[in-house]
Amino acid sequence: MKSTVKMMSLLTALVATTPVLAQDRLPVELPTRQDSRLQQVETSPRVWNGVAVSPEGRIFSSLTQSEGAGPQLVEVKNGALEAWPNAEWNRWESQDPAHHFLHVNALRFGPDGDLWVMDAGNKGIGTGDKAVEQGAKLVRIDIHSRKVVASYLFTAPTLKAESYLDDVRFNGDFAYITDPGAVGLVVLNLKTGKSWRVLDNHPLSIDHLPIYADGKKLFLRDGREKRVGLDQLEVSPDGKWLYYQAIPGPMARIETRYLNDASLPPEEVARHAEKFIDTWSTGGTAIDAEGNIYASDINTRAVKRITPQGDVSTVVQDPRLVWIDAMWIADGQLWMPSAQINRTPATTGGKPSTVEYPVKLYRLDLPVHPSPRDHR
Repeated sequence: MKSTVKMMSLLTALVATTPVLAQDRLPVELPTRQDSRLQQVETSPRVWNGVAVSPEGRIFSSLTQSEGAGPQLVEVKNGALEAWPNAEWNRWESQDPAHHFLHVNALRFGPDGDLWVMDAGNKGIGTGDKAVEQGAKLVRIDIHSRKVVASYLFTAPTLKAESYLDDVRFNGDFAYITDPGAVGLVVLNLKTGKSWRVLDNHPLSIDHLPIYADGKKLFLRDGREKRVGLDQLEVSPDGKWLYYQAIPGPMARIETRYLNDASLPPEEVARHAEKFIDTWSTGGTAIDAEGNIYASDINTRAVKRITPQGDVSTVVQDPRLVWIDAMWIADGQLWMPSAQINRTPATTGGKPSTVEYPVKLYRLDLPVHPSPRDHR
């Protein structure tokens, strides 16, 4: 009862401090001057929503399905896209969903150096699509042999009918996966393969505000507001904290010791979640070795830095940074894919695409290093 009362109090406090935004546009002054530090690295003939760079500099990307069928996991080479690990994995087959990609939504190199790929197992959030049995999976690929060396399939009760497994971060023997479809967090024990759910429909998991990009509210194809709950996440370099948020914020955090204990009841885990700071409509995040979180601001075409103490500063703002999605940190570099998601029919109420092709990948030289907890 005490935990229920606390959650209701938290929800009341959030609603009380959250401004009501009824308008479809916000007064936003977009940048006009290009930042000379920003380097264009690669291009793509299709919209991407994430990038991961190997220690050798090989670039891999996940592609959205906003433009129809095609490869979803690719290596990018001089503007050309090569399906990974092969064309067969990128050819959806409903009779064998465990060995074909349905909807790749995230990728990253893990601390082990392998490429990990998150298949959402569902085609969209809030679109009426349902999770496909054996479609939701976390796939581990050795990029040198091009072989799938492990695959974790998610089934009920971890996977719900509305589940859309979105993004993943690592913490030793555990992986944390956001589920904005059913709005919650999935914890996976990488050693045992066991998974469980926490923070389902928690006040700090659900969305409280619409999403705005370039000053415009986003809408689904059927005209409803686009709403996305628990989406982005990062693990602190010492492994103590998991930071997470719905796309429009706020950012919350919870000590990972509560997530990793499968014996704890979900209501007990939920009791330890706390608000960290108010944030903004964010396309993607990354974390460095010092624990600074980099979060894109899709409303002002900027990337901001959030320190472990919650201080916020702008790292870069540039007219070319249209919806920076899942970023990547390498030694001395911040990689930023400009996804232009806000220009696709999936976010403009079904209006024709205004994406400017090719889409771009940018890099910014910074005195940063990747968190060893996350990747090497």
